[in-house]
Amino acid sequence: MNNMNLIPAYPEIFLLIATSAILLIDMFVSDAKRNITYVLSLVALAGAAALSFYSFEAGAVTYTFNNMFVSDPMSHLLKLFTYLGTAITLVYSRQYIVSRGMANGGALGGEFYSLSLFSVLGQMVMISGTSFLSIYLGLELMSLALYALVALRRNDAVSTEAAMKYFILGALSSGFLLYGMSMLYGATGSLDVNAVAKAAVSGTIKPTVLVFGIVFVVAGLAFKLGVVPFHMWVPDVYHGAPTPVTLLLGAAPKLATFAICVRLLVEGLLPLAIDWQQMLTVLAVLSLIIGNVTAIAQSNLKRMLAYSTISHMGFVLLGLLSGVVGQSSNGAVGAYGSALFYSITYVLTTLGSFGVIILLSRSGFEADKLEDLKGLNQRSPWYAFVMLMLMFSLAGVPPMVGFYAKLTVLQAVLNAGQVWLAILAVMASLVGGFYYLRVVKLMYFDAPVDNSPIVASGDLRFTLTLNGIAMLALGIVPGGLMAACETAIGQSIGHALKNLASIAA
Repeated sequence: MNNMNLIPAYPEIFLLIATSAILLIDMFVSDAKRNITYVLSLVALAGAAALSFYSFEAGAVTYTFNNMFVSDPMSHLLKLFTYLGTAITLVYSRQYIVSRGMANGGALGGEFYSLSLFSVLGQMVMISGTSFLSIYLGLELMSLALYALVALRRNDAVSTEAAMKYFILGALSSGFLLYGMSMLYGATGSLDVNAVAKAAVSGTIKPTVLVFGIVFVVAGLAFKLGVVPFHMWVPDVYHGAPTPVTLLLGAAPKLATFAICVRLLVEGLLPLAIDWQQMLTVLAVLSLIIGNVTAIAQSNLKRMLAYSTISHMGFVLLGLLSGVVGQSSNGAVGAYGSALFYSITYVLTTLGSFGVIILLSRSGFEADKLEDLKGLNQRSPWYAFVMLMLMFSLAGVPPMVGFYAKLTVLQAVLNAGQVWLAILAVMASLVGGFYYLRVVKLMYFDAPVDNSPIVASGDLRFTLTLNGIAMLALGIVPGGLMAACETAIGQSIGHALKNLASIAA
């Protein structure tokens, strides 16, 4: 009966019931009362967060459903920031989707909210999955909801084109991942990630089969992260999707993808770290160079941030590949903790950046071009300063949190003996600083092309203000979040990290 313990999955069960109820309630809500769906969605996220926070405080590691699902500190920390990121996205999006008719009238109703919650549910399953089966089910639940969200504006040719590209390439990446998992299953005879690790270290399996499976798994994960050379969908989908959907795509799903990278590569395939480390090195280098260089040429702000995402995912890969075999257990915890810290802070910064785009948008005007930011300081000095803090954080300028996040990853890379990688990352960041500072230059030194007043709801303005201040506060006092990340990593995958010395020997 312990294998069917439902307590570790209470957050998922609660969110599933709440989302289904919200979907039914929304069918009977009139257009004038559509805000009920919005409020209920935030309440559902808050309830799931309360359950996850209680489990995070307990700090226990509990497996259930025949070891297909785990409740551990890393999963709860990632889930808490997934709820936070999605809640902030809903707050930023409310005015946008109402003014564009995406949640009012017609056949759309409140699908934006229910699909967003279903995507969160898929991310939660991905984060806690410890079996190839549960990880893939969570991935597909998240992906199908996001495909539908990208295509939500069915009469918009650009959005429809973006949805088709995202669906086709997303299906291709899922196929790669599934094929890689099937090869690992065929070689080890198990779908359990921990059992795969034991079989891999036993020495009884031909490494060629395992390495072949790893190639496809890493390719599938690279698609989901959007790193080079599997990045083709990122700029087009970010540009073509409605801005709130772009925010859903670019924020919380990165945390879920980070989780399955840790589950599959660290917990399941750590004995073969030398093989997947080399692949991650190539992906990271290409992403850092191509992402930053290509972003310079962009005139569309959403496409610029898309290429920025590619470069930042390169930094996350640097943290993941730094916890290599031969390094001490504490060093590996620091490396994976730095990657987790970077992922979380990047998501928070991305939320604010797209939040400013939504703030400046209005019906018939998307404010997604760089020239739309011209003279923002004259129109709204405070929100120009908020955008400045966000751009400085993305560029890694102290004292913003992005500087500390980059510093911790670079320290992990140096501790792993990869000096050339650290130098390359610094040089790529200097290149990236150009297009972030260009945004600041447009806001403060150019004359505005649009002098219309900025009209936004109070909740959007308040949340965006807190988002910007958080970038500065976390940069000045990053210790608490960094300690939480390292503790979560150490408690959650300690059993895998303890094998580092024996594997190296």
